[in-house]
Amino acid sequence: MFNLGNTIVSDEILENEFVCNLDACKGACCIDGDAGAPLEDSETEILVDIYADVRPFLREEGIKAIEEQGAFVKGEDGEWETPLINKEECAYVIYSEKGIAKCGIEEAYNNGATSWRKPISCHLYPVRTRDYESFTAVNYHKWEICDPACTLGIELSVPIYIFVKEALIRKFGESWYKELELIAKEKKATE
Repeated sequence: MFNLGNTIVSDEILENEFVCNLDACKGACCIDGDAGAPLEDSETEILVDIYADVRPFLREEGIKAIEEQGAFVKGEDGEWETPLINKEECAYVIYSEKGIAKCGIEEAYNNGATSWRKPISCHLYPVRTRDYESFTAVNYHKWEICDPACTLGIELSVPIYIFVKEALIRKFGESWYKELELIAKEKKATE
């Protein structure tokens, strides 16, 4: 681990490779697990504000879950998260013609219906962040359903921090990311 501004970053995001392989996993991260996608406090109101714009892109099951539970819910851990359909998949999940789970919020974004892409936790995945009193931890979340993504990342030689570059910049800013790139280059030079 290393310090970068007010973050403590796991070396694993520099050392491990990752590229989503949706043909292999079918978007399982949006449908597996026991909780919705983690949300930052500021994202809860965004979900409320954009719901009318996102709604046309959602499935009936998702609309029903959101209208019954709300655009966001408090999870068992006391943190905000997206609601689930039947305690399984994210209420914002839609499916492609190939049966791949996708984000309805991102579909709305891609179609120009909203300027907000999706929750930052989803955009950052497989990177997870956790805020503490004086710093934010930036870690790699390993999940066996992502084994095909790790394999593809190795084949393509794409480290995690490069795969989630846009999301890391969205979360921490351009200068933070440039410093991360310098650290990665220095670490690689000492190997």
